[in-house]
Amino acid sequence: MAKRTKITVVGAGQVGATTAHWLVTDQLGDVVLVDIIEGIPQGKALDLMEATPVAGVDCVVTGHNDYAATAESDIVVITAGIPRKPGMSRDDLMVTNTGIVKSVAKQVARYSPDAVVIVVSNPLDVMTYVTMKVTGFPPERVVGMAGILDTARFRTFIAMELAVSVEDIQAMVLGGHGDSMVPLLSCTSVGGIPVTQLIHSNRLAEIVKRTRDGGIEIVNYLKTGSAYYAPGAAVAQMAEAIVRDKKRLIPASAYCRGEYGIENAYVGVPIVLGAGGVEKIVKIELTGAELEALRKSAAQVKENIAKLNL
Repeated sequence: MAKRTKITVVGAGQVGATTAHWLVTDQLGDVVLVDIIEGIPQGKALDLMEATPVAGVDCVVTGHNDYAATAESDIVVITAGIPRKPGMSRDDLMVTNTGIVKSVAKQVARYSPDAVVIVVSNPLDVMTYVTMKVTGFPPERVVGMAGILDTARFRTFIAMELAVSVEDIQAMVLGGHGDSMVPLLSCTSVGGIPVTQLIHSNRLAEIVKRTRDGGIEIVNYLKTGSAYYAPGAAVAQMAEAIVRDKKRLIPASAYCRGEYGIENAYVGVPIVLGAGGVEKIVKIELTGAELEALRKSAAQVKENIAKLNL
């Protein structure tokens, strides 16, 4: 009898619980929710399990406070950490979340040494680097979820502007998951038509800015937390690529070893994501301005990493 895929989601807050919901809806495997607060992962897991007959999916969902229950997970999603509040940048979370992510990463390495890890905690690129260092996993098996989310926001805003289907928007957002992210206008099209032919440059600049501010726009509305539906959906798309070995060409935070002139840092770049994790970083031709912006974004990530004295 074939072993079902086992996916652990660390952190049963809004992002973790919503991620679990998407994973179960897509029937990607059995899901284990882990959180330090007693009762929260157990209650949310049971609620989600009770939804499976209605959704018509066969997944076992369990909640735990003990990492032993996560043993031999195929994929581990790390959402643990404090969320942003109005007035905070993702980098403001760095010190607190580094401590949390370090402790999680040690448990992941102990119980699931062969897992592919998807990091969601902010500041995302730095936390992905921390996870790679603490687990000791090869960088290919530690990847950050940001590019799909940032690209989804960019695609959403373009679709809203043109009143067309989001399915017809092709785009890619690279760089760090923060104010320095780099939406690639050179890689953005609508039904195959370059976006620059459909939206004036001044308006496009406004859409790019809204994309960069996409997270804080939601934080300012919610006031007590940050986005969770779209981040959860983005994780599920990445998990599907791994579980089903889909070889998706997507933007994600991956460890660069000279690609795009970036060394020893996690930053959003085009990757092929499959069963082994990051199967390769794809080199595409960027404009001079895009390449400069990507390298500048990576430099900011490296500056933050240096502050941690890992």
